[in-house]
Amino acid sequence: MTAFNEETATDESLRRALGVSRRRFLSTCTAAAAAAIAAPVLGASPALAQVAGDDRDGDDGRSALIPPHKRGLILYTVRDATGRDPMTTALPSGFREVFEQLARYGYRQVEFAGYRQHANAPGGANLETVEGAKLLRSWLDEYGLRAQGNHGFIPSSWPLTTADLDNFKRHLEIANILGMPHMGTGGDPTGSSYRADWDVAADKWNALGEIARREGVKLYTHNHDSAYGFLLDGGPLDAQGRPTRSSGIRKLEYFLEVTDPSVVWLEMDVYWAHVAQYKFHTYTAHDGSTREQVFDPAGLVVRHNPRYPLFHAKDGTVNTQNGQGYDMVTFGEGDIDYRTFFRRVGAKNYHNPMIEHDGAPSATNPAQSLEVARKSYDNLAALRARR
Repeated sequence: MTAFNEETATDESLRRALGVSRRRFLSTCTAAAAAAIAAPVLGASPALAQVAGDDRDGDDGRSALIPPHKRGLILYTVRDATGRDPMTTALPSGFREVFEQLARYGYRQVEFAGYRQHANAPGGANLETVEGAKLLRSWLDEYGLRAQGNHGFIPSSWPLTTADLDNFKRHLEIANILGMPHMGTGGDPTGSSYRADWDVAADKWNALGEIARREGVKLYTHNHDSAYGFLLDGGPLDAQGRPTRSSGIRKLEYFLEVTDPSVVWLEMDVYWAHVAQYKFHTYTAHDGSTREQVFDPAGLVVRHNPRYPLFHAKDGTVNTQNGQGYDMVTFGEGDIDYRTFFRRVGAKNYHNPMIEHDGAPSATNPAQSLEVARKSYDNLAALRARR
């Protein structure tokens, strides 16, 4: 029988607060002690670990295309890790442990994809509350991370219902608790190709963006390939009275024109923008002729640079047989020329690239998504303006 003493009681209280099994608690403590002995600098504190990570640049990141403090990851990439049961694995699980691991890799920023984790993780399953946000903020601060945004709730109704408006304001409150300068969604403003529907979407986003602005938050839309297709805005009408041909303006370009640049912002997913470059390069003009116009993702950002505070840095290898032009791969292992992209868009102390890989979680390799995050960080950090 184990003798009772004050140290044992303290350990037991800590174990219960963390919500882990006795076996896992003891094994974690043992591993942490061993790591501290073997590597006292990296084990001393997350802050020291980050400094050590920055030293890999050799010049404090001055020649890096992405400065150390701008390197981020959207947590969707490691959603299996935040969602797994800490009672059944020694791998990082739940937000707190994942934050710790990402900080050790060198990340300084994260973008949320919702606020849910496994029920057995510290804080419980649902952290989409004021108290949950305070807990998340404490962990972000503990590991030297900053939340830059969230793919969360944007009202689908228009005009707004009272319930949707209240929910939207609650999410803005959560954003402010997290210290998040941006709040957005993972979907396009509308799935339509018709100008009239994009006009409605612009009215909605202008109104929501103004509400967000009053709360000190920038509202952004994250876009996929279809948003860069050509707008149907003229020519013969179909049986429903809708236009069938295009002036050659792309849907998202039109959205940029008709929304208020002081209240509506965007996050370019660079991978999906390159898919759009492959898919949408010809259109039928109002006069019925077929015209070619190749999409330039970096060029769009350059023309509207201040409106793109966020990117998704997602890579792909060329595949002309799958209908999209690319297969998604770990950042830095694909064919998308990120060195040229980041050089062209410039403003490296303004933009916030978030690493993403939709397929990082693996059913057969539970450690894969965090390994993808580690490799991606190293490849992002290695980008230089000059070879």
